Amino acid sequence: MINLIPNKEKKEIAKSFYYRLVVLLLVMLGVSFFVAFIAILPSYFLSSTKSSIVDAKLEMQKNEPVLLPEEKTLAMIKDLNSKLSLIEKNENNTFTVSNKVINAIILKKMSSIKITDISYEDSFPSGSLQGKKISIQGTAPSREVLLLFRKALEDDSNFKSVNLPISNFVKGSNIQFYLSLMPRLGDAAGQPSQ
Repeated sequence: MINLIPNKEKKEIAKSFYYRLVVLLLVMLGVSFFVAFIAILPSYFLSSTKSSIVDAKLEMQKNEPVLLPEEKTLAMIKDLNSKLSLIEKNENNTFTVSNKVINAIILKKMSSIKITDISYEDSFPSGSLQGKKISIQGTAPSREVLLLFRKALEDDSNFKSVNLPISNFVKGSNIQFYLSLMPRLGDAAGQPSQ
């Protein structure tokens, strides 16, 4: 096949082809941007409308007067605060018969002694351990066994004093006894002794 188009014209045709290609690409790019802009426009208007509504509501809430709580509510709050402060104050003055003290009593007990009751009394509400007393009630088979139990408790470092009333020795066997113990300062509450 013979090429009848001169070289000058060939160059002009190639040049015009590239110009048309560039124009077509620019037009396609412009149309794509326009379609994207049209697609995003409703979302933009929706979000700006929502933003203006939220701003208006916020402004209205700022301008509304703050409602004062009712007298009944204030009284309830005051009552609750006083109860909480009372609990917080008393929390510092707590005394609990610790596991250590109960275990010390049970470990010193002979197998023939039966303990029926271990109770705690506080005769001084000031929070000091001075009036705190642990009471034990039970039965012992003989006076000798009861005396050995009292001696074992006296030798224990958890107790400051052991009080076994003489009335417990009236009976010779199957003795119903009552024993009171004064815990050593700090030990009964699980704190280090002073």
